[in-house]
Amino acid sequence: MNILGKLSINALPHDMVTLGGAMMMIVAIIFGIFYVTYTKRWSWLWKEWITTTDHKKIGVMYIFVSIIMGIRGFADVVLLRTQQATSVGASHGIVSANHFQQIFSAHGVIMIFFVAMGFLFGIVNLVLPLQIGSRDVAFPFLNATSFWLFAAGMVLMNASLIIGNFTYAGWLSYPPLSELKYSPGVGVDYWIWSLQIAGLGSLFSGINFLVTIIKLRCKGMALMKMPLFTWSVFGTMSLVILAFPILTVTLALLYLDRTIGTHFFTASGGGNMMMYVNLIWSWGHPEVYILVLPAFGIFSEVVSVFSRKRLFGYRSMVLAIWAIVFLSFIVWLHHFFTMGAGVDVNAFFGMMTMIIAVPTGVKIFNWLFTMFRGRIKFNASMIFFLGFIFLFTLGGVAGVMMAVPAIDYQLHNSLFLVAHFHTMIVSGVLFGDFIGVMYWFPKIFGFKLIDVYGRVAAYLWIIGFVVAFGPLYILGLMGATRRLDHYPAYTGWQPLFIVAGVGVFIIALAVLFQFIQLIVSYRKRNDNIDITGDPWDGRTLEWSTSSPPPFFNFAILPEVSNRDDFWEKKQRGLNSNNKEYTDIEIVKNTPIAMYIGSAACLFGFSAVWHIWWLLILSLIAVIVFIMIRTTDEETEYILTASKVAEIDKKVQWKI
Repeated sequence: MNILGKLSINALPHDMVTLGGAMMMIVAIIFGIFYVTYTKRWSWLWKEWITTTDHKKIGVMYIFVSIIMGIRGFADVVLLRTQQATSVGASHGIVSANHFQQIFSAHGVIMIFFVAMGFLFGIVNLVLPLQIGSRDVAFPFLNATSFWLFAAGMVLMNASLIIGNFTYAGWLSYPPLSELKYSPGVGVDYWIWSLQIAGLGSLFSGINFLVTIIKLRCKGMALMKMPLFTWSVFGTMSLVILAFPILTVTLALLYLDRTIGTHFFTASGGGNMMMYVNLIWSWGHPEVYILVLPAFGIFSEVVSVFSRKRLFGYRSMVLAIWAIVFLSFIVWLHHFFTMGAGVDVNAFFGMMTMIIAVPTGVKIFNWLFTMFRGRIKFNASMIFFLGFIFLFTLGGVAGVMMAVPAIDYQLHNSLFLVAHFHTMIVSGVLFGDFIGVMYWFPKIFGFKLIDVYGRVAAYLWIIGFVVAFGPLYILGLMGATRRLDHYPAYTGWQPLFIVAGVGVFIIALAVLFQFIQLIVSYRKRNDNIDITGDPWDGRTLEWSTSSPPPFFNFAILPEVSNRDDFWEKKQRGLNSNNKEYTDIEIVKNTPIAMYIGSAACLFGFSAVWHIWWLLILSLIAVIVFIMIRTTDEETEYILTASKVAEIDKKVQWKI
């Protein structure tokens, strides 16, 4: 019996493209280690970041990991589009068919789980406690553990690039292709465990944020006085708690099929492949709204501020959120209209798919009415928002088309579907994430991002997206399917694929300008201290604490009487006078959350390669670390009133 299970020297990459990607990753890791060592920042990194339980720093780490994974996901896009633009007729492009399918699968997993979800939890961590007047989330240690589980899933995902391979069964790994007979390697197992571990982190975060909203709102903040972003997080985390256990069970059943010979989804063994498809989309379609609802909350905050008007239709916006939460659970079958569910079932889910567009339409009209006769400030955030309105409406129309089963029979599994999905996710989620980061950036870091670079990036993103995905709508109507790595010359598709590649290049320029915006803004941060600007800029930005906030957020917990109370008190200067400081109980930094994440990553790696002894040891390690944490009586300390006052007086009230 091999003590390393299925692991051998043959697991190392052999083809040049994979080897190049692995080498770039290794070089980046070595450079990072060298830089931290050279600048003598290991102690700072450990004390300030790795062991932190501060929700703001955890939010920054979520976003940092998402940016790193976004770079890899974008590199995958470049390979995919280059392959499709060059693999025509006698030419077979730059990668093999098998490798193309791995890249295709990895791109979907990375962008959904490790970019969109990472940005989501990062922004919620940064903003939610400040919006509701809380010093932290309900469970700070669980929050840190959730992040390190997310990071563990990310490490496991990237490990497949260096050791072994990734799944070629698609980003949702449908059986029978994901069953052991057709995917005998470790790719599907990497997919299972990277999602399983990161998904547990997401579930824990959902519980944490939901409890935070219910239990830690400041005095006077009734539910109908909460900001719209908080409402959107409330709905989102309700979905997370209801949907992610479905994913956890589904992945576990698939792993049992592949490992011990159960036949939950194996048709030849009496299983049912359609049960897997139903389960995965019972999670998968709520997941779409888990991603997009927080972005809707961000849009609601930003449109009001930069239109210099109160948000139109607050109550209808809240009702729309909960209508979407409910309806998102009864539309999942539209993802497989073509699989023979029957006329009645298809008709019901087709109607539900059309109905769910109604509350979304309510939101769009409310945002437009908020802008109507407003004094609109056309900064980068508003340009991204207007791009969202245009693209999201376009994608929504395409979605309503595919809600008709007869049309879906023609367009299912085509590039039309790929274009629709990207239109909704990029404009509805990614643009929202960009806006949220720009909008709340000065709140967290204490200086503004220079807007001119953001405006250029916004225009390039909108133009690049239209150029990149407009041709895919046409190609889908012409019969081009997704996962297409080669096609005959007589189809005439190559010019459209080349245009799509040009669009990817334009998006790359947009991303470059976003990095330039960050770098230049940081270098000129001392020239950009006065960021009060228009008083409306602070209307919904949690101005009742400093920018950046101290690690305890509020020296005195606020009390509110209406939705704009923070802003109104700030305008009257009521937050800085006559403070009566009290002792504050603070959660200590601890490395145990990182240890749990590391042990979970080792557990997943052992499960992938069937190294059973290491799997048992890593599971024991997770249990031991949890027991150490639960029995540690010194997990918190008291920050005295005099110390709170001393820290609070040093804070720079820049906003």
